[in-house]
Amino acid sequence: MLCRKTKRLIICGLLSGTAFAQGVSLSTLYDGRLNFGTDHIGPANNGVVAPSPIVASPVATQTLPEAPNHRRFWDNQNRALFMTVAVLSAADFAVTRANLQNGGKELDPVTRFFSGSTAGLAVNFAGETAGIIGISYYLHRTDHHRLERILPMLNIGASSFAVAYDLSHR
Repeated sequence: MLCRKTKRLIICGLLSGTAFAQGVSLSTLYDGRLNFGTDHIGPANNGVVAPSPIVASPVATQTLPEAPNHRRFWDNQNRALFMTVAVLSAADFAVTRANLQNGGKELDPVTRFFSGSTAGLAVNFAGETAGIIGISYYLHRTDHHRLERILPMLNIGASSFAVAYDLSHR
């Protein structure tokens, strides 16, 4: 019995383009008269079989527009990441708001600017979530797909830390 890796190697070798590199193309067989290199028998030859000349013409290749090798932006992994960003942002909003109402102090200088009202705090966290999605989309459009995924992951880590810190300092 062949092992799984050996079977895969054999299958890949058989399916690779180099295995068929020495094949004959139809353009070398086609002689221009809708027959493929067959011998002509007709009244002009008095019944004598004469081989038809094979005209080798270059194959006209039609250039197709390249299919984009990009994946979609709203694939399952990005949806899960952005949903997690939104949920943790909402949790951060709720815990921060509760701490501020109980006399706590906002430590983030940017969020501190918005912490004067509940609506301002909500705008801050909604804007943070929208900003993460917008920057990720920009990174996706500029083919920085790893950074596109890393950015929400970093935000998830920061929001998780903020929620845990806020919960431990109630």
